[in-house]
Amino acid sequence: MPIVKSATSLTEQYLQKEEQYGAHNYHPLPVVLSRGEGVHVWDVEGKKYYDFLSGYSAINHGHCHPRIIETFLEQAQRLTLTSRAFHNDVLGEYAEFITKFFGYDKVLPMNTGVEAVETGLKLARRWGYEVKGVPAGKAKIITCEHNFHGRTISVISFSTDESSKRNFGPYTPGFITIPYNDIAALQAALQDKDVVGFLVEPIQGEAGVVVPDDGYISKAAAMCKEANVLFIADEIQTGLARTGKMLACDHENVRPDIVLLGKALSGGTMPVSAVLADDEIMLTIKPGDHGSTYGGNPLACRVSITALQVLVDEKMAENAAVLGEHFRKELVAMNNEHVSIVRGKGLFNAIVIGHPDKDTAWNICLKMMENGLLAKPTHDDRIRFAPPLLITRPQIDECIAIIKKSLESF
Repeated sequence: MPIVKSATSLTEQYLQKEEQYGAHNYHPLPVVLSRGEGVHVWDVEGKKYYDFLSGYSAINHGHCHPRIIETFLEQAQRLTLTSRAFHNDVLGEYAEFITKFFGYDKVLPMNTGVEAVETGLKLARRWGYEVKGVPAGKAKIITCEHNFHGRTISVISFSTDESSKRNFGPYTPGFITIPYNDIAALQAALQDKDVVGFLVEPIQGEAGVVVPDDGYISKAAAMCKEANVLFIADEIQTGLARTGKMLACDHENVRPDIVLLGKALSGGTMPVSAVLADDEIMLTIKPGDHGSTYGGNPLACRVSITALQVLVDEKMAENAAVLGEHFRKELVAMNNEHVSIVRGKGLFNAIVIGHPDKDTAWNICLKMMENGLLAKPTHDDRIRFAPPLLITRPQIDECIAIIKKSLESF
C-alpha cells in the first residue's frame, strides 16, 4: 500500500488524494473548490474568488442559479431517466421549445459536447450519401487547424494539437484540415465533390479565443451552400449568449445547417448537449441508427428549458455584449508590456502573454488566484477570461483591477 505523506492543509489533503487515486489527465490550478454562487466560488479553506472560466462556459448563468436549481430539484424528485425505450412527459415539450427557440425543424438530444459533435459528423455523412449522392464510403468533412471539438478517437483524428492525438492512432479517415479564417483554403477544399460538411467553431475557444475576420463565417456559409455542403457550427462554447448574441453565428446573421450545443445548456448542472437541424438532414437517421441511454432524459430536458428561458429573461446576451466591450477596452488601456494581444467577443476573451518564459501565463494565473480571481492558461501563452454572464459592471471593474495588479507583479 502506498505511503501518503501528511498534508498540512485541507487543500493539500484533497490534492494528495486526487493525485494518488485519480488519473493524471488534467493539470488544474492548485485550488479546491467547495461552493459556488453567482460569479463567485469558495475553496475548502473558505477563500472567495471570482470565477473567470465558468466551467469552460458551461456556467454562463452563474453558479447554482436559483431558478435552474429549483427546476432541477423539482424534476429530480419526479422522474430522472426512462431511457429512449419509452416516452417521457418532458421530451416532447423540450423538443418543441428548443426547436422553436432556435428556428429548426428537429432536435437530437445528447449528453456531452463531443457526443453532439459526433452526432453532427454522422448526420453530415448520412445526408451526404442519401441526399447529396456521394459514393459509399467516400464522404469527407472539412475541419480547421487548431480546432477543439472534443477528445473521442474520431474527433482527435482531425486535431492539430499533438498532445491530443499522440499515440492514440490509428486515426479515423475522411477529414480535410485547412487553416482557420482562410476563405481561399476553404474555396479550394470545396472543389472536392465528396465533401459533405464544413465543421467550424465561430470563434476558436481552446486555441485561445481566436476571433476570425469580420465576414468569414457568412462567406464560409454562403460558399458551403453554393457547393451543396453542410455548414456545421460548433456553438458548444460560443453559443448560449457567451459572445453577446444567442449564437456566435448570429453576429453575421448566419443560420447553420447543423448547430451543435452543449455546456451551458443545463446551466452547469449536468452534461446536456443538442444537435439542431431541419428535416432533410435529421430524418436521414432512423430508429436504431443512433442514440444514447441518457439523451433526452426528463431531468435534462426540464432543466434545459429553464436554462434557455433564463438567458432571455435576464438579458444575459445583452449584458455580455456591453460588459465584454468594456472589459477589452480596459485590458488594452492597461498597456502592460507582457500582454501582446487582447481579443474576444462578448464575455469570451483572452490575452496572449508575450514573454520568453513559457511558464509566465501559468504564473500569472497563480498570482490572480492569490488575488481572488480564477482563470486558466491554454497552449502555454494564452489566458482565457470568461466570467458568468450575470456579472455586473462594479464586479467586472473589481476584476479588472485584480488582473492589472497581478500582471504588474511581472
